[in-house]
Amino acid sequence: MSFLTKAASAMIRGAAALALAAAALTVSAADGVAQLRAFVDGARSAEGKFEQVVTAQSGRRPQEASGSFAYARPGRFHWEYDRPYRQVLVGDGKLLWTWDPDLNQVTVREIGDALGATPAAILFGSGALDDNFELADGGEHDGLAWVEARPKLTESGFEALRIGLAEGQLERMEMRDHFGQTTVIRFTRLQANPVLAADRFSFTPPAGADIIGDVPGTTR
Repeated sequence: MSFLTKAASAMIRGAAALALAAAALTVSAADGVAQLRAFVDGARSAEGKFEQVVTAQSGRRPQEASGSFAYARPGRFHWEYDRPYRQVLVGDGKLLWTWDPDLNQVTVREIGDALGATPAAILFGSGALDDNFELADGGEHDGLAWVEARPKLTESGFEALRIGLAEGQLERMEMRDHFGQTTVIRFTRLQANPVLAADRFSFTPPAGADIIGDVPGTTR
């Protein structure tokens, strides 16, 4: 085989290898977004634990919190912090209730206004992902397939959201707000489509609680 023939053969093999690599990259690029879409479509409800770390742009000591959650799409969820202090957020499908036990103060607002194009809308919202977010592949690292989700609404309250998944399961969310603050949420013990108690997403203000906002059917 002449040198030119060998060179041509090597070029063909190289081109084939590049084509295979490009195909592999295409599959990988779609993987994170495909996993997210499959999770959102398949996990109509879920429950589990979470750990949250908030880091300021100034670099001051991060704020750490943890708790439990449950949700049932659309718009129903129970998100409860147990550390460093207790706080309960309940969405009943129409209203969002936020209770601070230390102050015995309850804030209530329309759930549509509360969720909007926030990261919570990805899990609890009623609309399609593409209604509020532009999704793009974020690559693979830390053993997770990542999705970049940018809000279509400028008043969403945050600049960017990264979502990490593994084998079709939600593992992590990383959010950066307009002040440079970063919030990382790690999900653990996540169970998709569990049997949830009927009253899991209902909330009755405790006796004597100071209520901020309008509660339907009541007069103030």
